[in-house]
Amino acid sequence: MRLPVVTIRSTMKLCMEINKAMKRIMLLGSGELGKEFVIAAKRAGVYVIACDRYDNAPAMQVADEREIFSMLDGDALEAAVRKHHPDIIVPEIEAIRTERLFDFEKEGIQVVPSARAVNYTMNRRAIRDLASKELGLRTAKYFYAKTFDEFKKAADEIGFPCVVKPLMSSSGHGQSYVHNDDELKAAFTEAMEGSRGDVKEVIIEEFIDFDSEFTLLTVTQKNAPTIYCPPIGHIQKSGDYRESWQPYHISDEALKKAEHMADEVTKALTGYGLWGVEFFMTKKGEVIFSELSPRPHDTGMVTLGHTTNLSEFELHLRAIMGWPIPAIHLEHYGCSAVVLAKEDADHAPEYNLVEALKEDRTRVRIFGKPEQHVNRRMGVVLCYGEVGDDINALRDKAKRVAATIIK
Repeated sequence: MRLPVVTIRSTMKLCMEINKAMKRIMLLGSGELGKEFVIAAKRAGVYVIACDRYDNAPAMQVADEREIFSMLDGDALEAAVRKHHPDIIVPEIEAIRTERLFDFEKEGIQVVPSARAVNYTMNRRAIRDLASKELGLRTAKYFYAKTFDEFKKAADEIGFPCVVKPLMSSSGHGQSYVHNDDELKAAFTEAMEGSRGDVKEVIIEEFIDFDSEFTLLTVTQKNAPTIYCPPIGHIQKSGDYRESWQPYHISDEALKKAEHMADEVTKALTGYGLWGVEFFMTKKGEVIFSELSPRPHDTGMVTLGHTTNLSEFELHLRAIMGWPIPAIHLEHYGCSAVVLAKEDADHAPEYNLVEALKEDRTRVRIFGKPEQHVNRRMGVVLCYGEVGDDINALRDKAKRVAATIIK
């Protein structure tokens, strides 16, 4: 049956009016964290345009529209904004032409959490200097280097072992630990090659003899106080997240220190949204600021496993939109373990979910990345139990199940 023309026109007009009423978010970077954020946004009726440098990135698979361009191409970024007229711009990666974000913010487009925050945190020099020199927070001793001679001099000053990172990077790219002079050259080269964006500079920092690392998911709100999720413990390898668990047990005094530091740095950076603030816990019980991301954090994927009443992605969305967050509750103990690619290939791996699906209180999230390279994160396994359950047993279970996902 053919619909009358007037009915078709009325329907199209209604759709246009609905689209105008919906908030439009432009997501800059469309990885696995962006994908979960888009799912949360779509459930709330928000329109999302997902952008990344390659097609069919994870968040694009669930967004309303997509744009393919490098975030470091300022003209391409400008063109995408002019084309789609977003109300809100949500960066998911560090490597963005951040000076354009200040221009968009001046035009009335909301940048999450703020253009200032994104600009600071995409460069380790800016955020480290803010935390250490301006705010007086306890951080690892550090130096910067643009040449190998500067790098060698800094290493002599700090001593071994030390940690080397690009000033601009994400997911641990270009990071290494140096134990002696013989390893300096390779570490410097790796850091330079692992740098994202235009900045070719490295940071060399004191190795903290820490007992563990943890993340404090911090939510800054427009019309309400800053609130925090229960701390999340995590394990990294070569600077890249491998597993996390919630809660991370910490004394009340140490938690207050971490919350204070998180509050100080997020207030200085300004804006609204969820932040992943990372800390070291030394063997002597000292809390040391490490770094932060002004967006959902990879270690926070554990919240997808029913640990808290709202996931980090739902919290991020609510804070961005100015919606209320009555409280954050710990509802279960839970753990996450990443699923890693085993080969370099221009296609996705063959996934095996059968063993994982035999497990109770277990969830699998496949990210949908179209290509793989060795140790690339392709998915995550989430295991949870009752509050008070053995967290180490849950961690072992998550890692065991994660190892079965890719054949």
